[in-house]
Amino acid sequence: MTGSEAMAKCLELENVEVVYGYPGVAIANFFDSLGATGIRQVLVRTEQNAGHMASGYARTLGKVGVCAVTSGPGALNLITGIATAYADSIPLVCISGQVDSDLIGSDGFQEADVTGATESIVKYSYLIKDVKDIPRVFKEAFYIANTGRRGPVLIDVPIDVQRAELKEFDYPEEVSLRTYKPTVKGHIQQIKRAVSELKKAKHPLICAGGGVFLSGAKKELRAFAEQYSIPVVHTMMGIGVLPTDHELNYGMVGNNGSISANKAMQECDVLMMVGARVADRAVANPNIILENKILIHIDVDPAEIGKNVGPTIPIVGDAKTIFEDLVQQPLQLDTASWRELLREYRKIPPALSFSDKCVNPAVFIGLLSHSMQDRAVYVADVGQNQIWSCANVNVRDGGRFFTSGGMGTMGYSVPAAIGSKMADGSRQVVALCGDGGFQMSMMELATMKEEKVDIKIVVLRNNYLGLVREYQHYSLNDRYEMVRLGSYPKLDDLARAYDIAYFRAENMDGIDKKVEEFLGNDGPALMEVIVDPADTVK
Repeated sequence: MTGSEAMAKCLELENVEVVYGYPGVAIANFFDSLGATGIRQVLVRTEQNAGHMASGYARTLGKVGVCAVTSGPGALNLITGIATAYADSIPLVCISGQVDSDLIGSDGFQEADVTGATESIVKYSYLIKDVKDIPRVFKEAFYIANTGRRGPVLIDVPIDVQRAELKEFDYPEEVSLRTYKPTVKGHIQQIKRAVSELKKAKHPLICAGGGVFLSGAKKELRAFAEQYSIPVVHTMMGIGVLPTDHELNYGMVGNNGSISANKAMQECDVLMMVGARVADRAVANPNIILENKILIHIDVDPAEIGKNVGPTIPIVGDAKTIFEDLVQQPLQLDTASWRELLREYRKIPPALSFSDKCVNPAVFIGLLSHSMQDRAVYVADVGQNQIWSCANVNVRDGGRFFTSGGMGTMGYSVPAAIGSKMADGSRQVVALCGDGGFQMSMMELATMKEEKVDIKIVVLRNNYLGLVREYQHYSLNDRYEMVRLGSYPKLDDLARAYDIAYFRAENMDGIDKKVEEFLGNDGPALMEVIVDPADTVK
């Protein structure tokens, strides 16, 4: 077989169902070979969105997403998608074509050093120089991407390697890398130390991050919290670890978090950080979580423990395995008074107010998410819409909330929603974005239609880059530079151009019925929601 046929065979053996990508001469042989398999090929309209679609797919199914692009500008366009996945630890295998091996380094047509360019935003990268290495490299790539701390792996394949003859195809059954041995099992003595501190705790707290989803530990964390009545807060990536209305869920921490969650972080005496980086967006001042408290930090990546704040008790390992061990330890807690205090904090109303002339985004997002199906996926973009979503979305027990948390990539929601829906067609999928983010990925409406993917898209429209405008309001004395988007495109005409049902809400009159009709539409739909430019997140 040829190298490209071997690449396709590797994906078959990894049970890959779909590849998102964009062709070019440097990757055409691979797509040609892929056409002989049962693997679905999805042509995106720009390469960055191949990464985002693969991300939505991976997050929905908990398996590796795959994307493939050509060399040079194709590979470089994909970089934002790779970086977005890396920041949120999403497992991807990203395949890029490359110029002929003998042209590498000669500034050949559409040559780019993509392995060098992505060095800081991948778990690992390969430049395949010998066709015989293809089976080993692909096996290793899928293993690395989906073990330990998940993340993207890049495979760069020159054209001549794709065309070369592979006389013997031998796909490894197992992977053993001397320098890559991720720790899964938590050290039992550290677990016992953690339990010993929890026994003394009056105000214990769990802070859950996105790593809980990545490890499949949602069920185990919930069982542990419920068994001992321990309050839970979460980072942005941890939204949905507990249902929004769960009695032990006290909300999101951070600059844009809830009062009850941030008060809980300040006043707890034993804090369990699980699958979270302790990054600046979640904890503006990391030193505050060390004051008068014991910090137990659980993470599969030892590099994250102590990076931003030094834990009292570090536990390296997979969160699912660690919580299975924790529930076996003898532990008794009385958290009644602590939970009552947090319930009082929960009653403090937010200080935000919104214009009564347009749609209230907070009320709208609450209504929208409450009207969605139980297992629905809500995908928020980046900007004010993201912050309003985090504060007001309702995620049920079987639902999910996706967004670009670590990188904050505008334009993420629409392609990620497409990938999510393709991963599980039984789920209702809704993408919510601002008019700025929407215009960064609206070309994927064509992909959505051509691939017959039924997602619902909400565009909160204020004709501005709202979050930057808000910063200029508070910090730059209302000097609004480079933020006015204007009144184009006309979304009703755009929807018509793509044969998509169109809905519009200018104020709160009849909003319940409009949301019901929008979500109940048979097929994809676009809803334009007018919000006041002066509405803020703070």
